[in-house]
Amino acid sequence: MRFTLRQLQVFVAVAQQESVSRAAGLLNLSQSAASTSITELERQCSCQLFDRAGKRLALNALGKQLLPQAVALLDQAKEIEDLLNGKSGFGSLAVGATLTIGNYLATLLIGSFMQRHPESQVKLHVQNTANIVQQVAHYEIDLGLIEGDCSHPDIEVQSWVEDELVVFCAPQHPLATRGTATMDELSHEAWILREQGSGTRLTFDQAMRHHRSGLNIRLELEHTEAIKRAVESGLGIGCISRLALRDAFRRGSLVPVETPDLDLARQFYFIWHKQKYQTSAMREFLDLCRAFTAGVQRSDEIVLPTIA
Repeated sequence: MRFTLRQLQVFVAVAQQESVSRAAGLLNLSQSAASTSITELERQCSCQLFDRAGKRLALNALGKQLLPQAVALLDQAKEIEDLLNGKSGFGSLAVGATLTIGNYLATLLIGSFMQRHPESQVKLHVQNTANIVQQVAHYEIDLGLIEGDCSHPDIEVQSWVEDELVVFCAPQHPLATRGTATMDELSHEAWILREQGSGTRLTFDQAMRHHRSGLNIRLELEHTEAIKRAVESGLGIGCISRLALRDAFRRGSLVPVETPDLDLARQFYFIWHKQKYQTSAMREFLDLCRAFTAGVQRSDEIVLPTIA
């Protein structure tokens, strides 16, 4: 065999970072050692894997073919190493979750996973849907738990559990006493919404696609908790997952506003790269997620610890 696992490890890091220096830093190598590793890999195999433009390296056609196979081989090698070292095979796991899932579900699931497998090393990345999809597509994380649609051709998408957005306001807001609103009334309100690229914003925009031009969007925020605080302060009304609002509705600090004219239902999904080798840790975590929501029709029915 004319290549080593270390060479493949450097290749994958450079492919993901598009930079030898950043890849070297990630692997705790000198830049010259990382560069030599790539040069030797290409020389030994009599091929070129990258197109070079200044300091930036981009995978060429052959490099793109090699990347998923190299990632899969390294994942399997890690499992073999763990097995030989007396570990259960549940080594590392990198999970990406969108904000609603990350804040209210993923931490509990990862905690449960690590209790079962204390030897495992788990990383959680909480970002919006667009960023999680990109990380999965570039093999930067193993799994994604997202709340928005994904149509990336290289990504496998599986339904997990249903979710629903809900319009809400502060208790002192005029809509609070009625508990319902028409489209005409909603069009006259100031809105505080999630940012573009989030699954929540995509669902909202799709539901309001015939009325968006008349909306007064006062604020766009990247965090659900910030939106809740802004709505509590009377700056406007919002629209996020019922799951994120359960305790606020129970306390009465926020009030739901039913909108019969809007379809705010959506789905939570699992995503992973179609060509990625599924490690035992990935399979175990997916099974744990499914068991966690077994028998549940919608995300806000999931039993969670109560926040006082």
